[in-house]
Amino acid sequence: MIFYLTMTIIVLSIVNSIRLLFTPQKVSGKKVSIENFLYFAAIYATVMIGFGLMYIILEMQGYPVLDDGASGSGAEMNFMSRLQTSLYFSAVTLFSVGYGEIAPIGIGRFIAVSEALIGYTIPAAFVARTVLDIEK
Repeated sequence: MIFYLTMTIIVLSIVNSIRLLFTPQKVSGKKVSIENFLYFAAIYATVMIGFGLMYIILEMQGYPVLDDGASGSGAEMNFMSRLQTSLYFSAVTLFSVGYGEIAPIGIGRFIAVSEALIGYTIPAAFVARTVLDIEK
């Protein structure tokens, strides 16, 4: 029960963060501003941490999600090491870097593809929103 509640909260947080890009409110009227940068960084941080938490929670529930090439499926890794790996993989996937030393497996593949798609669309949506705000 707690697993489903936690996953629902994480997904809703990610969706709400991304939804803010499409709301008509104006962040700042300037072309380049620290407020716009912080707004953009906060959206990326929310999405990155949310997906990282999804990976670690699924791993803790026994679903194999990430393979970092270490011996076994990561069961012998401590929690902090697994959390670091999950957050690192989330960041690398979101920013489309994909170094290749960690690979998604099982349901992790679908989650990683979803995260990569979001990582590609956030900058486009942010630029479109900024241009529309400047035109108004």
